Amino acid sequence: MAYKTLFSALSDPDLMPSLIDQSAALARKYDAHFDALCLGVDRTQAGYYYGGGNAMVIQQSLERAHDEVKALTEEAERRLHTQDILWGLDNGVTQLADMGRHIGNRARFSDLGIAARPYGEGMGIELEGIVEAMLFDGGIPVMVIPTEAKPIVTPKVITLAWNESPEALAATRAALPILQEADRVRVAVIDPPQHGPERSDPGGRLSQFLARHGVRAEIDVLSKTMPRVADVILRHVADGASDLVVMGAYGHSRFREAILGGATRDMLELSPVPVFMAH
Repeated sequence: MAYKTLFSALSDPDLMPSLIDQSAALARKYDAHFDALCLGVDRTQAGYYYGGGNAMVIQQSLERAHDEVKALTEEAERRLHTQDILWGLDNGVTQLADMGRHIGNRARFSDLGIAARPYGEGMGIELEGIVEAMLFDGGIPVMVIPTEAKPIVTPKVITLAWNESPEALAATRAALPILQEADRVRVAVIDPPQHGPERSDPGGRLSQFLARHGVRAEIDVLSKTMPRVADVILRHVADGASDLVVMGAYGHSRFREAILGGATRDMLELSPVPVFMAH
């Protein structure tokens, strides 16, 4: 598998430079085409006419979204014209509740999505929806990059979070082109289940799978000595100076993670390095 079509949805002018730079760097490496979607997002509505609202307020919010997408498109064109890659640019206006349809229709024929970290001070409410739309509506893996991160092309050390789940295996398969070029892939297995199918050899079958694809992997079996799984993963990243994390996304429901938290949400919020995810 190779990444021949990359996709990103652009909704914030401050995040656009890092998203375009990362996408362009990967497009050059894999000789890929980059498709960008500039989105003007109506952030004031829940997708329906609500009590207390009025037509003038709704019209003003839509006009603001149209103005935003026009400025985004002009800036994206200016930046993309300086990149020596093949690219395409589309734009549109959407309400928050309808983002999945717009992004999914454009992302579904791509090989990899590139998105900004959706959590943190000053981050727009739509950024979480963009990541989830790529994963669920588009059905593609997503590389989520921290704010103002430098483009990463060939990670030398990668942490692969393995919990035997279908999501973790999907992320591993999707990341194979990147894993194959790494100097070290450190598989982190946290508190493997005592009665699971890999109880006698945690990560063994995964290691065999990776080796047959030319991936240099090592298995680290870790105890959950910290309150959250994400804390253990992040310590593993820091100890090994990893450049990238590969992991499954939303092993629990998105609603559960939104209310109670979970490894996916915690990693998207806290990871200092890009996170490659698939569901």
